Amino acid sequence: MNAHVFTLAGADLHALPTGALWWPARRLLVVSDLHLGKSERVARRRGTMLPPYETPATLSRLAADIAATDPAAILCLGDSFDDREAADSLTTDDRNAIATLQQNRTWLWVEGNHDPGPLDGFGGTPLAEHREGPLAFRHIATDATPELSGHYHPKASVRGQSRPAFLYDDTRVVLPAYGAYTGGLACEAPVLQKIMRPGAIAVLTGRRAIPVPMPRSAAA
Repeated sequence: MNAHVFTLAGADLHALPTGALWWPARRLLVVSDLHLGKSERVARRRGTMLPPYETPATLSRLAADIAATDPAAILCLGDSFDDREAADSLTTDDRNAIATLQQNRTWLWVEGNHDPGPLDGFGGTPLAEHREGPLAFRHIATDATPELSGHYHPKASVRGQSRPAFLYDDTRVVLPAYGAYTGGLACEAPVLQKIMRPGAIAVLTGRRAIPVPMPRSAAA
């Protein structure tokens, strides 16, 4: 699977090249920031028409990760939908695809800032945050560690190539955005420099997961 394996609070975690995180001991697959329905939201708010293919593309990649890992549970770390109206806009095919992925598995929706609170018609269990073993899972990083979160859509550049990236240190992990139309925030951004400790690692996604020292700004 070309994953990068690391440890947080005694848990062996696999950063997958797709941007999903796999915890084999718990058979837990974690993704963040799917932003399903983003093309509809962009068209509604900005009048900009994007090809409406991001939701099937995101769900197809998730289906492949599920097939590869056979998880007992899938945990979505917030901003799974671009907003409530975007969720309502999903096609019947998209809704059926989500229902198929949920079959015979526990499915947990952690709420995000784009999709606060439970959403009707999508199955699974809505949560403010989730705790599993020693780890807390939430949408936005806090001071309560060890934790895994999303929200910031981190990306890192190596030799001129910029890619979505995991960030981790000995207290936390920030997952990259999993959605097909999601942008990114460079590792050098002050908020990421602030929350990640010195010595943090960035794991670039793509054909394989590539770990590098997290890029630091000159002021950090």
